[in-house]
Amino acid sequence: QLQLVESGGGLVQPGGSLRLSCAASRFTLDYYAIAWFRQAPGKEREGISCISSSGGRTKYTESVKGRFTISRDNAKNTVYLQMNSLKPEDTAIYYCAAIRRPGDVCYILESWYDYWGQGTQVTVSS
Repeated sequence: QLQLVESGGGLVQPGGSLRLSCAASRFTLDYYAIAWFRQAPGKEREGISCISSSGGRTKYTESVKGRFTISRDNAKNTVYLQMNSLKPEDTAIYYCAAIRRPGDVCYILESWYDYWGQGTQVTVSS
């Protein structure tokens, strides 16, 4: 089955930037829509962004819109989340998720995705 591994998390000061990566193995991501979710301590898992398999459609929640950018490089079998202007409330474990869904569609819905990575910790603190 498809396997996803997140990387790029760490400790960053408020206002700083990080780029998260979601790398796939066993299968290529060409026909998969990808989403990023996060879960802060004591909070429910929150969907923050998604990208269609074609890369032609992206979506963001209001809390990250304008600060985060999702992108994909199918040649590298990797999806990225560029995070700028980070705030303490962005502190969470970040997960990527995938579903085989060709076309220009994606949804920021946890139940829509079949495959999940292990998560990477992002901590924003001074």
